[in-house]
Amino acid sequence: MILAAGNGDRFQTPTHDSKLLQPLLGRPILLRTLAAAAEAGITSATLVLGYQAERVRALAERGAPAGMTLSFAYNPEWRLENGVSALAARPHTGSARFALLMGDHVFEPDVLKRMLSLPVHDGRSLLAVDAGPFTAAQADEATKVRRDGSRIVAIGKTLDDFDALDTGVFVFSADLYDALERARAGGDTTLSGGVRQLAASGRMHGVEIGGASWCDIDTVADLAAAESVLAIARTA
Repeated sequence: MILAAGNGDRFQTPTHDSKLLQPLLGRPILLRTLAAAAEAGITSATLVLGYQAERVRALAERGAPAGMTLSFAYNPEWRLENGVSALAARPHTGSARFALLMGDHVFEPDVLKRMLSLPVHDGRSLLAVDAGPFTAAQADEATKVRRDGSRIVAIGKTLDDFDALDTGVFVFSADLYDALERARAGGDTTLSGGVRQLAASGRMHGVEIGGASWCDIDTVADLAAAESVLAIARTA
């Protein structure tokens, strides 16, 4: 599942186009996400659409990696938080485990590939976490995580006591959907709200990314920073 419904209101450009259409070193952000998923071994993806749905869908259909099958879900409430978008994809994933990715996050495919290969029992779900080192500015922008061993015990933007950052790369059991419904009933429509529900039952675990790079592109400045990270990676 790739969440691609939001309007990216912090990504300010004169055209107000979806940021997923924006080029990152010559390739639209969304196509980089699809390519990374394919390199990790994903052959089927559901994109959750909302803002500028027709344009985002057309880009995905035109530029998806060879051999990847696409399906699409539409979230009419795309102005709400991303937990609502995840719920919109429920009919497409059924009871199987699935990866969940953010359309605007850049990540190294090996991270997801390793997560997909891990043996997981008892309905547990996984989140790729960055245990640092990271700057104060990075921590200020990111969703933060606190763990007990590998088990995630708290997650949120405003955590004061944390030991890792949420990279936005998940492998979920289908239990996520009921967790999201419980969170929404309590007034929380974020994906993190569903993760907190899973964490409360001991079923949410962190997988450290080690030295792998990742970027969350919220602003035009983030896009420039991501281009610098990728340019450095190319020459490393």
